[in-house]
Amino acid sequence: MIAETVCSAAAVAGLGIAAVTAYRKRFLAATRIAAYSLVPLGLVMTGVVDWLADTAFSPTAWAGFGVLGLSWLLFSTTRAVERRRGGTGKERKEARSAAQRDAVAPQASAPSLGPGSRQSTRPATAPRAEAGDDFSDIEAILKKHGI
Repeated sequence: MIAETVCSAAAVAGLGIAAVTAYRKRFLAATRIAAYSLVPLGLVMTGVVDWLADTAFSPTAWAGFGVLGLSWLLFSTTRAVERRRGGTGKERKEARSAAQRDAVAPQASAPSLGPGSRQSTRPATAPRAEAGDDFSDIEAILKKHGI
């Protein structure tokens, strides 16, 4: 009974503040204040306030919240341990076998992470072009761009 009275008084006070704000021509703020002030009244009218009051003073309800909290704690703990280990046992076995299977490329003759030897596709003794040929290409490019 007291909770309903307090919520109703809060709603009336909020609507009064919204009216004053609207009088000052701040309609957007007044609408927002009116919306917030109508929430407690709506909660009283739907019966949520009575349900909360009954729940707040019920030892069975608090025990139920404790059981829900314990359940959440167990779920989150097992999830954290599973992440730390890298998944379930079946997932770890599959990952290990995939890692061993894919350690070397299928048709590679040497390990894929071994030291690489880079071979050049050009012959080592390429004939050098004359200096005039090199500069003629550069001159053509510069002339093309008007430089």
